[in-house]
Amino acid sequence: MSHHATSHTPALKMGLPISNGKLGLWLFLGTEIMFFTALIGTYIVLYFGSPGWPTDPEVTHIKIWAGALNTFVLLTSSYFVVVAHESMALKQYGRAWRFVALAFLCAVLFLGIKGVEYYGKFSHGILPGRVPESDLQAVQMFRIDWQRQMEHELNRLIPGEDPVHLKQATLSTEIDETQDAARKRELQHWMDLNMLFVKYRDDISANRVTLPVAQARVFELRHTGTFSVNGADRTGVLVTPSDLKALAHHDGDAAVTALNLPEIPAGKAALKTGENNWELVDATQVSSHQLAYQGLLGSLAVRHPILFGNLFASTYFLMTGFHAIHVIVGMILFAVILLQGPWLGASSANFVENSGLYWHFVDLVWIFLFPLLYILPGNL
Repeated sequence: MSHHATSHTPALKMGLPISNGKLGLWLFLGTEIMFFTALIGTYIVLYFGSPGWPTDPEVTHIKIWAGALNTFVLLTSSYFVVVAHESMALKQYGRAWRFVALAFLCAVLFLGIKGVEYYGKFSHGILPGRVPESDLQAVQMFRIDWQRQMEHELNRLIPGEDPVHLKQATLSTEIDETQDAARKRELQHWMDLNMLFVKYRDDISANRVTLPVAQARVFELRHTGTFSVNGADRTGVLVTPSDLKALAHHDGDAAVTALNLPEIPAGKAALKTGENNWELVDATQVSSHQLAYQGLLGSLAVRHPILFGNLFASTYFLMTGFHAIHVIVGMILFAVILLQGPWLGASSANFVENSGLYWHFVDLVWIFLFPLLYILPGNL
C-alpha cells in the first residue's frame, strides 16, 4: 500500500515586514529629509559666508518668543498624536478622534502665530528683493515708493483708466472749476505734494540726497500744515520735542541733525515757514492744526537699509514657508480622520499611524529651524 504524503508550505512573502502604506511613507519622508537638509545646509553656508548677516531682532523683526511658543505648540501636538495612536490600538476610537482634533487645533494655532510673524515682516518691508542694503538703495527705493503712493492717491482722486498725465491734467482743471472747498483743498495738496516729489527726484539725480536727508524730508512732509499760533494762522512745518524724540527713535539722530533745527527748550515748538527759516513759538499757544499731506502719504516711509537683508528674507521665507506648507498637508491628513467622526474604526488604524509619522517629521524639522533662525543668529 502506497502512502502519498502531501505537505502545505506557507507562501513566501517578499519585502519588509511592514505595510505598503508605511513603506511608501518612509520612502517619501526620506526624500523630504534630503530636501530640508539641502535648505538647512544652504542657510548655514550663507550665514557663515556673509559677514554682517542681520542678527538684531529690532532690525529683522524676529520674535524669539513666537518661535519658542510655536515649538511648544508643535511638541504638544506630537504628544496628542501619540495618544491618538495608542487609543486606536486600544480600540478607543472616540478618544483617538478627540486627540486628533486637539492636534489639528495645535496646527491652526501654529499657523496663526506664524501669520503674526509674517505680518510683522510684511509691514516693515522685509521681503525678498524689497530690502535696501545700502543708504543709496534706501534713498532710491523711497523715490519709487513715493511715486507709487502719488499714483495711488491720484487714482483715488481721479478714478478711471486714463494714463497718469491725463489724470493730472483733469485734476488741475478741477482745482480751478470745483466749488467744493474741501475737495479743492485736497486736490491742491496733491498737486503741491507732487511738485515736492519732482524736486526730490531731481535732487536724487543730482546726488544731493543722503539717507538722513530723505528721512528728514518725509518727517517734514508729515508735519506740514496750517497752524493757529497765538490766534493767527501760520503755514509751515511745526515740530515739538516729542516729535523729535520719535524721529530719533525711528530713524536715528542723523535724521534729527538733517532738519537743521535750533535747540527747542521745554514748552516751545519750532515752526519753519521758509526754505530753512525756523523760529521758536510757544507750544501752549498752538491751539489747532490742519496737516496738509498726512492723508496723502499713507504709510510712506524711508526703509532702513539692512546688509544682506534680501538673503535673510529669502532664506527665512523659503524655509518657514515650505515648513508651513507641510503643516497644512498634515492638517489635511488630520481633517480626513476627523471627517470620519463616529465611523472612525479599526480600518483607519494604519492611516492614523502614518499621519502621526508624517506629523512627527514636521515637528522634527521645526526643531532644527527654530534654533537656526531664532537662537543662533547673533550668538554664534
